[in-house]
Amino acid sequence: MVTLLNKWFFILLIPAGLYIGERIHEEKPLFTERFFNSLHPIHVSVTEINHNAADKTLEISVRIFTDDFEKVLAQNYKTRVDLINPDKKAMDKLVSDYIKTNLTIRADSKPVNFSYLGFEKEDEVINSYLQVDNITTVTKIELVDKLMHDLFTDQTNLIHVTVGGKRKSMKLDYPDKEAVFIF
Repeated sequence: MVTLLNKWFFILLIPAGLYIGERIHEEKPLFTERFFNSLHPIHVSVTEINHNAADKTLEISVRIFTDDFEKVLAQNYKTRVDLINPDKKAMDKLVSDYIKTNLTIRADSKPVNFSYLGFEKEDEVINSYLQVDNITTVTKIELVDKLMHDLFTDQTNLIHVTVGGKRKSMKLDYPDKEAVFIF
């Protein structure tokens, strides 16, 4: 019950302009999927990208509900996953690999390589931190965000990008995965 309430509280923190509606399954879901979805009525990730002009970096954070993140990591890497009481080195590798596989970024039409900085648990969410160095200026950010698409067909990925103090946001509902921000 607490997890459910925390998820709904988290949704209230999303900017008012980004409404998250339920997706209607095109196929009849299995009993287990219906049961699991009734426990977790919303599947959402939030990716924040901030251009830090002083440090010449893109600072990236990715927020995913802990229980959902553990489930997708266990499914994809066929191993026991515990992000609450982690073997930090092993879990850092899984989190880093998963995000780098499912989130790609281009700055001014050039692919970027990001460094994984780590993750931390905050309430019911895992915050993962990444950074791209040597980004002096940026006028266009392109993303392919497939986070959690391999687990949920009702996944919503919210993306917020801030450049020069100007913030833009986009909502991607499964199967949509591409976003472009021009500043």
